[in-house]
Amino acid sequence: MYKFAVFGNPVQHSLSPTIHNLFARQCDLSVQYDAIECTLSAFAITVRDFFLCGGHGANVTLPFKEHAFALANTVSSAARLAGAANTLCRSDDRTLFAENTDGLGLIRDLTTTQGLNLTHCRILLLGAGGAARGVLGPLMQATTHPVTLVNRTLAKAEDVAAHFSRVGKVITRSYAELADDHYDVIINATSASLSSTLPALPDTLSCRNALVYDMMYSKKPTIFMQWAKNQGASVVCDGLGMLLEQAAESFYLWTQHRPEVLAVRRQLLHPSRPL
Repeated sequence: MYKFAVFGNPVQHSLSPTIHNLFARQCDLSVQYDAIECTLSAFAITVRDFFLCGGHGANVTLPFKEHAFALANTVSSAARLAGAANTLCRSDDRTLFAENTDGLGLIRDLTTTQGLNLTHCRILLLGAGGAARGVLGPLMQATTHPVTLVNRTLAKAEDVAAHFSRVGKVITRSYAELADDHYDVIINATSASLSSTLPALPDTLSCRNALVYDMMYSKKPTIFMQWAKNQGASVVCDGLGMLLEQAAESFYLWTQHRPEVLAVRRQLLHPSRPL
């Protein structure tokens, strides 16, 4: 039996156990997948104990992605660029390997599920934490325009922009400086939706005819998604598609089995239908 888990705080809302159990059924594998909540101070020892007790792989969500990166013995190029990891696995020598599948998951959902060609899109990314760092590099590589990064603390956004300068140019803004701007794609990588609060977006920020994406997922539209609809966005999405795509990459890394994401997405949206 494979033993997996997701670490976060909060984490009980996570769909990851359901998703990975559906992947396991589809691939005819035996899997135990738990949701483990811990404090920041206890994160490192809790993860180490999980792997010492037979854990094969772990997903990591807010607020631990940067800490997971620091905990690993070896890291992928994507995780190194992000400085954050959402996936950990036990190597053959029992050391920890860190991967970041967030960026790939987001790009696949935007381009495959949503059918968006990102090449000439002007992209605004909200947040400068581990979630934003995980997707910034792939977004920069997908568009010919510099990605604009905004954060409540501008200095943190500037630090992230400097880190990613090896990939290309990132434009940093404060929320106030977004007034009267327009973007083709606006992505919320903050945790604001978890507390039903809205990032400090100016009323004059235009997202008319834009695709607006909340990386959080919810059974009901988040407050950020509601704001986008009121502002005239043409497409408004939550992060379910990204969650599924990044989870599929994690599952493949752990098991060498690649699940069919579309089938699991249909099952989540219509539970009465067979997988």
